[in-house]
Amino acid sequence: MRDFDIIVYGATGFTGRLVAEYLVAEGAPRWAMAGRNLTKLQEVRDAIGAPADLPLLVADSDDPAALRSLAERTQVVLTTVGPYQLYGSDLVAACAATGTGYVDLCGEPAWMRHMIDAHQAEAQRTGARIVFSCGFDSIPFDLGVLTLQDCARAKYGRPAPRVKGRVRTMQGSFSGGTAASFRATLAAAARDPSIVGLLTNPFALTPGFSGPHQPVGLLPEFDPTLNTWVAPFIMAAINTKNVHRTNFLRGHPYGTDFVYDEMMVAGLGEMGKAAAEAIAKLNPLSNDKGPKPGEGPSKEERDSGHYDLLFVGLMPDGARFDAVVTGDRDPGYGSTSKMIAETARCLVETEGDGGIWTPGALLGTTLRDRLQAKAGLRFTAG
Repeated sequence: MRDFDIIVYGATGFTGRLVAEYLVAEGAPRWAMAGRNLTKLQEVRDAIGAPADLPLLVADSDDPAALRSLAERTQVVLTTVGPYQLYGSDLVAACAATGTGYVDLCGEPAWMRHMIDAHQAEAQRTGARIVFSCGFDSIPFDLGVLTLQDCARAKYGRPAPRVKGRVRTMQGSFSGGTAASFRATLAAAARDPSIVGLLTNPFALTPGFSGPHQPVGLLPEFDPTLNTWVAPFIMAAINTKNVHRTNFLRGHPYGTDFVYDEMMVAGLGEMGKAAAEAIAKLNPLSNDKGPKPGEGPSKEERDSGHYDLLFVGLMPDGARFDAVVTGDRDPGYGSTSKMIAETARCLVETEGDGGIWTPGALLGTTLRDRLQAKAGLRFTAG
């Protein structure tokens, strides 16, 4: 029997604190907060109204022994300490070695592939269930495609070989951690050109399998299916890889010929074309104007945020059907903090084989139902 169900590692950071606040509100039974600085942990515990006896644990991301001790005490480590390629490798190794569950917010595909190569076999041996990308990237997209394909099999007896993911509306910002991860990835690619191949390969997270050619989605285009202009979506590079990994890990229920892309809806006519071209020139993660790691929007801004995602399934005979995913908070903070918290709780309450997973492949409809019941997401298809 381990001491805790969940340890929130990085609880003094902005997103980590939101997760801790959520667990206080939800009454998580056996959990602890962890980070580098005991004084800051005490301050957060007091500020969020957590019980005075809530355990606080100190561990630095570059101290493998401390991280292993942390992992040995809990069923699941929930970590918001990124960029993960800078601060996450030793923690993944510790969890894989000790059979400990792990969830993060990673959107760094090259690092994820390196972790798969390094620790998949060990995690399978120990029973550690390691789950990357448990926030806005990539749960709504991963489970949105899963929902659509469940509908396709029920309606047509087979999956849709072509699915389009389209961001219709999104109110709210990306997190400071996401921006920092983007910059760290660019720096890593400059040092190691092989990383560029992983970043551009849609099947970078499916070792040993490569499917058909996938749309690149780097230029604005007119989408005849929706009769509207669409623009590049900055998170498509990670989401599409996770969707393909879910298909791969589940034994290709979407088919080995599955084609998937993600873009943002820009609008109709000439105004839509102009908007798509403007979006294509804008990289919201490449400048320093957004929040820094540890910073974020106010509660009012988080609560007023939302998103609406459309998934279009196209069958060989021309039939079309849709799935929609909506979230009731801003994607980068409010919704993400609820999603990762509920993923960790779902991991505690379910069983499964060890390995390095996506949320959709390991937890699937169980997590989807939980997010609908508790985290403000809605999934519809038809």
